[in-house]
Amino acid sequence: MSNNNYSRRKFLAHTLLATAAATAVPSFLFSSELKFKGKTADKVNLACVGIGNRGADIIRELYNTGLANIVALCDVDMEAPQTLDILKQFPNVPRFKDFRQMFDKMGNQIEAVCIGTPDFSHFPITMMAINLGKHVYVEKPMARTFNEVELMMKAAKKHPKVVTQMGNQGHSEANYFQFKAWTDAGIIKDVTAITAHMNSPRRWHGWDTKIKSFPPAEPIPSTLDWNIWQMQTYGHQFNKEFVNGQWRCWFDFGMGALGDWGAHILDTAHQFLDLGLPYEVDPIKLEGHNDFFFPMSTTLSFKFPQRDAKPPVEIKWYDGVDNLPPIPSGYGEQGLDPNIPPPSNGAVLPAKLNPGKIIYSKDLTFKGGSHGSTLSIIPEEKAKEMASRLPFVPESTSNHFANFLKACKGEEKTRSPFEIAGPLSQVFCLGVLAQWTGEKIVFDRKNKIITSSKNVNELLIGPPPRKEWEQFYKV
Repeated sequence: MSNNNYSRRKFLAHTLLATAAATAVPSFLFSSELKFKGKTADKVNLACVGIGNRGADIIRELYNTGLANIVALCDVDMEAPQTLDILKQFPNVPRFKDFRQMFDKMGNQIEAVCIGTPDFSHFPITMMAINLGKHVYVEKPMARTFNEVELMMKAAKKHPKVVTQMGNQGHSEANYFQFKAWTDAGIIKDVTAITAHMNSPRRWHGWDTKIKSFPPAEPIPSTLDWNIWQMQTYGHQFNKEFVNGQWRCWFDFGMGALGDWGAHILDTAHQFLDLGLPYEVDPIKLEGHNDFFFPMSTTLSFKFPQRDAKPPVEIKWYDGVDNLPPIPSGYGEQGLDPNIPPPSNGAVLPAKLNPGKIIYSKDLTFKGGSHGSTLSIIPEEKAKEMASRLPFVPESTSNHFANFLKACKGEEKTRSPFEIAGPLSQVFCLGVLAQWTGEKIVFDRKNKIITSSKNVNELLIGPPPRKEWEQFYKV
């Protein structure tokens, strides 16, 4: 991998087709019998990796449940402006820049870890934590490559006592319980098509006219360990356009709008319709396509086969401010939903259409927003007719953060464990490959390989493991 001239074509030319065969993990990755020091009664000893920006939000949410005892803080940019609030809130908690050193020095005091780092760095932290027997809360999507998600699922299955939760927080809110109740009652059935849309401005919008390659090297901030920040993506020179949320723009680091919002829009449909993995992903529209960062507008078609008595489903994904999906008659006004947070790219412009979904079944059409927003039957006249037949929807017993911590204590089961969140994340990985390569993907669901292109199939795995990071790729 070169520093500034890396491209998808060079990646394909140099990538080695690694295998994910199961092998023994080095003994130093496993924990012995744990004796938790400094344990607070009825609280989970939690280590936090990634303490700025979104990572800080996660820490506060977990801590505010009253169920977590923060025992370690880890961030590659410790004492940067975005980390200061958390450092002030927990001034006496040990600090680390390297998660490996954190686990090595404090492993016997850590029960669980929350991971609020960029998409590409979820994988090694998660793998080390699971292999050490630590419970894991990791932001969505689970990882950047299809194979990394696959290995994370295998590791969780190998360690069944480890609790896992992906951070699509709406999966513990009203939409989750409503979708389940309506599916169980036969209100949502015979779904054949879903439109998913996220048309708010993104960080990279406008780059297609001024950025044609990776940006030039800039001085590395004194607070930042750039070597560790890169993790498996090693080979890039520092530039401010790579950090503090900007990583989401680049194929090498992030998952674009699809990985960012897909888990908040499609999570319940994917789970309760038993969609699994698609057999085809077609990039219908890629406006501003290039080898480095995400398109200005994308339309993707995901096709899922029949599952037992459930009919085939096509999901169409729309992103880009000028790429609104078709709206059915009787849709009505969506309005601004307070359950949907604004995008993380500065000021929010007036929304033409909130992020959300339209679900088409044989007899009914539903519209819904993102995160915990509930579905409505459309048109309104049909909703009124159905009102008396709708089932009771229970309230959530815990939000997503409390659900994780209660599961660590054996009181609940997580609602977005890796066996549920993993295939969903892999759907997004396949979608991103279609965006990156511009190629229609034909996917063998049974063998989990791309049959339409050898080169694109190699991208399921990614580059060979970086030296001294190989152990994370073994289960």
